[in-house]
Amino acid sequence: MKSDSLQVGHFTFQWGTRTYVMGILNVTPDSFSGDGLMFPSPSGRGVRGEGEPRALDQAKYFLDNGADILDIGGESTRPGSQPVNTKDEIARVVPIIQTIHKNFPEAIISIDTSKADVAEAGFNAGAAILNDVWSLRADPRLASVAAAFGAPVILMHNRSNPASVEVRERLGNAYIGAEYQNLIEDVKRELLVSVEIAVKAGVEEKRLIVDPGVGFGKTREQNLELINRLDEIRALGYPVLLGSSRKSFIGFTLDLPTDQRVEGTAATVAVGIARGADIVRVHDVKEMARAAKMTDAIVRKG
Repeated sequence: MKSDSLQVGHFTFQWGTRTYVMGILNVTPDSFSGDGLMFPSPSGRGVRGEGEPRALDQAKYFLDNGADILDIGGESTRPGSQPVNTKDEIARVVPIIQTIHKNFPEAIISIDTSKADVAEAGFNAGAAILNDVWSLRADPRLASVAAAFGAPVILMHNRSNPASVEVRERLGNAYIGAEYQNLIEDVKRELLVSVEIAVKAGVEEKRLIVDPGVGFGKTREQNLELINRLDEIRALGYPVLLGSSRKSFIGFTLDLPTDQRVEGTAATVAVGIARGADIVRVHDVKEMARAAKMTDAIVRKG
């Protein structure tokens, strides 16, 4: 363990004592799970007042039902989604972050982005954590921005190729799995490369969290194996975030569409916690907070 705790604002994460729940707030019109807080518009931009009441209601619901972190993102990572430029992404997320921070000043907000300018705008608006699906590799300035703000950084393993998408009409899209010499060893090695990028930029090692990137450039079988062997990722010594919620490998396993994957997600959450997950990133906060609490009671000492 690089550190057994992490201070964020007035809150202290005590790793290993319980599982922390991150609630997903998608400020997009095209979330794969159908829960985006924006309606499609000709510009694709977030307009002040358009999504804020909905975001505020969802944030309150999440906080009341067990969320420890609110993860706000303005660009969908859904397979087949269209990229969003920096200006539009900022226009989507900043008003939402400002509104939530104003109404819930003690809430811990993470900004889900791979762009340095978006991260900087998010931190200035009230976000405290960076969650980057490209693990500091998409924008060479991003690590330095996180370091300048003293922000914890979630580094996610990602070998997905936007051009390699499998389409299943009822079950949704999925990234086609990449080739691995050794799944777990390759994921560990590539995560450590991103750790090095962060540390060289000035991010304190104790402020790093790793995410094995379930669903990003892995087959259904690889995703299942990754969760079952999450303890090997945890052995790197960093807190681990698991983001399995409603993803296509659950749908492919159970033959169920996105809106019927709560029980499948709960199974991945329970096994993930048993294998060492410290944070679970979820859409269904109330249900997964309960699943996490029950699993903690079984597997965590004390």
